Amino acid sequence: MFDRLKRSFRLVGASAEVLRQDKHLMLFPIISGLALLVVLAAFALPLFGLASIDGIGQGGAYSAAFLFYIVQYFVIFYYNTALVGAVMIRLDGGSPTLRDGLRIANGRIGTIFGYAVISATVGVILRAIQERVGFIGRLIAGLLGAGWTVATFLVVPVIASGERGAMDSISESTALLKRTWGENVAGQVGLSTAFGLLYFFLIAGGVVLTLFMVKLGAAPALYFLFATFAVLAGLACMLVHATLSGIYSAVLYRYAVGGSDAPGFDHGALASAFQQKS
Repeated sequence: MFDRLKRSFRLVGASAEVLRQDKHLMLFPIISGLALLVVLAAFALPLFGLASIDGIGQGGAYSAAFLFYIVQYFVIFYYNTALVGAVMIRLDGGSPTLRDGLRIANGRIGTIFGYAVISATVGVILRAIQERVGFIGRLIAGLLGAGWTVATFLVVPVIASGERGAMDSISESTALLKRTWGENVAGQVGLSTAFGLLYFFLIAGGVVLTLFMVKLGAAPALYFLFATFAVLAGLACMLVHATLSGIYSAVLYRYAVGGSDAPGFDHGALASAFQQKS
């Protein structure tokens, strides 16, 4: 397990090198985030109006949630596929552009939609379990959700790499999990932990500085500048986190299926992470 952890950290480091070489990869999460805000507004405003006038009932709420999940997941998976497709080009030694990534996603749009429908179905089922079974339901839904996240971590790279259907992509991701479960879990947990600590220090530092400014009686303009900086810093961390996660999934997939050497990577370290496990 220690060796897997060490290899996972080296894979994360290699993913960070890809981001260093291609900073424009962060455009994909930026566009995705903006599109998700539009989706949220498009669903929130009508539902707010319906709830305030007549109410929509539990059945209507689940139907609205299902539709929202489909659109939300489609946007997320579409731009994640574009990001991962661009990373695949980089791993092949190319110089990907935003258009390259979007072209790959456009070519897989049917599969992306199918995967969004499946994920939305899973999301609504887990939500129903949470709401109907109380604390035990939340515990069960949390465990099932975590298992689904791990098992489908490589679905997007599978979709980006070839012409497979949604169910075949999920099956392929699950099959690859048997060989890469250690690096998969360790990489995801490592990234989440590292950025979680970063968010914590940002929040803690913000609280300390705010208290300090209150004690000094700082001008309102200074509070505004500080709040703006804190929000931008938090968004920047979220952006890097999302981009690195997508790059990491591409690196995992490429070497899980026996990919060739990639410029800028320690091939020996990466290949050893995916030796057949007995």
